[in-house]
Amino acid sequence: MTTPQQPAGPLAGLRVLDLSRILAGPMAAMTLADLGAEVVKVERAGAGDDTRTWGPPYAEDGTATYFQTANRNKQSVALDFTNADDLRVVRGLIRDADIAVDNFLPGALDRLGIGHETMRELNPRIVTATISGFGSTGGASRPGYDFVVQALSGLMHVTGERDGAAMKVGVALVDILAAKDLTIGVLAALRHRDATGTGMHVEVNLLSSIQQALANQSQAVVGAGASPTRLGNMHPSICPYESLPCAEGELAVAVGNDKQFRVFVRELGVPQLADDERFATNPLRVEHREELRPLLSEALAAKPAAEWQDQLVPAGLAVGKVNTIAEGIALAQELGIDPVVPLERDGVASSGLRHPIRYTPEFPLPLVGPPALDADGDEIRARYRDTDAPNTERPSNV
Repeated sequence: MTTPQQPAGPLAGLRVLDLSRILAGPMAAMTLADLGAEVVKVERAGAGDDTRTWGPPYAEDGTATYFQTANRNKQSVALDFTNADDLRVVRGLIRDADIAVDNFLPGALDRLGIGHETMRELNPRIVTATISGFGSTGGASRPGYDFVVQALSGLMHVTGERDGAAMKVGVALVDILAAKDLTIGVLAALRHRDATGTGMHVEVNLLSSIQQALANQSQAVVGAGASPTRLGNMHPSICPYESLPCAEGELAVAVGNDKQFRVFVRELGVPQLADDERFATNPLRVEHREELRPLLSEALAAKPAAEWQDQLVPAGLAVGKVNTIAEGIALAQELGIDPVVPLERDGVASSGLRHPIRYTPEFPLPLVGPPALDADGDEIRARYRDTDAPNTERPSNV
């Protein structure tokens, strides 16, 4: 059995109880693990996290890559919450934890006798953290799935071609943003805990996370009564800020000001466009975008997108060929970002995406692959099943 070794990372010494499943909660818990915390993932006995079966694709060892996405650097124990012995294990884990993450429907943990108030009775210093779909009031009973929240929030309404159907984003973006929000909330609550000695409850819901993330689009509604809609890859307030066809492939172009526009059209061989009264300023270009776009596309038709990229980037312009995900990872490698890291657990090698936060000086962060179901169950059950008291000394600094 290989369990994550505690490095000298920024969250070393902290213990996290991961009671969540699927993506948002597990990703928040994995972020804490990536930063050095010890994370125990509690899974349903006999079944495990739903995402263990969400495939294809599968890794070489048969693990669904969806599960790998959010569960590295964790231990796994499979428990039945209706079993008294297993529930005693959960209560022991609560007593030893600094943080407990869950995405149960509101009230579900209370019915099991381990609600957030009970957790704080068992451990006054614990930070409890919940991700829900629609909050704990009027939407408490509604299950939260990323795709449905993308629809209900308006994200799909502003995603897709102007004359086409509303479209979801190509990844579970709502879950991912909620995970990041929850992680921020947990770290702030830990700061409060360290200052006061008392834990607190942190709650994030998917709908609120994506509504804030809609940024200028949602602010246009609440601040100006506007009604944003789909523009394809075009920007509602900047032009040209879109993908444009080339002789081969498409080029994403982000021209943020009038000086950049002048450089852009000079490099395209159509410098006269910068002096055209229809395109002289950004507001005018937005107003006349339907006239400008075919002129730019005509010029870009002279070369493939990759060649335009090679010419325009050295000129200081923000452009990029529309890549596949594999090409995007290769680009990060070329730029020295080293996006892929090797993982290993119980002799099984795998790969994962490097955590995006870097520190100077660097911390030796964990690189342990995702656990098999109940991989650490025997050890964890033996530690907690026969006692109602924590049996592991806590570091003095947490």
